[in-house]
Amino acid sequence: MQKHSQELQVEAQKVAKSIQKPKQTKEQTKLIANGIEKGIAEYKKQQSKKSRQRDKAKKSLLREKNNQVQQSNEEKTKTNNTFNLPWTLLAISWLGFIIYLYLS
Repeated sequence: MQKHSQELQVEAQKVAKSIQKPKQTKEQTKLIANGIEKGIAEYKKQQSKKSRQRDKAKKSLLREKNNQVQQSNEEKTKTNNTFNLPWTLLAISWLGFIIYLYLS
């Protein structure tokens, strides 16, 4: 049998004593306290598991959002380069044409 923390045992004992019936024996109270202790331990395990799952989901969403932002930035850079290339080529061709006219 798994031993639970002293704090959990004390808490279970307090709850068992608070709901104790008038003609209830100490052994019955002890059994009730053990049941409460197991219930509390199981509840804490479930909450811990749920918390881990929520954390994983948050991290996954954050990773996905970061990937989307990164892809968006890459697309903007690609678009800027695509937009600048024709204007750069036009400027070079005009500059070449002017130099050709000047030298001839």
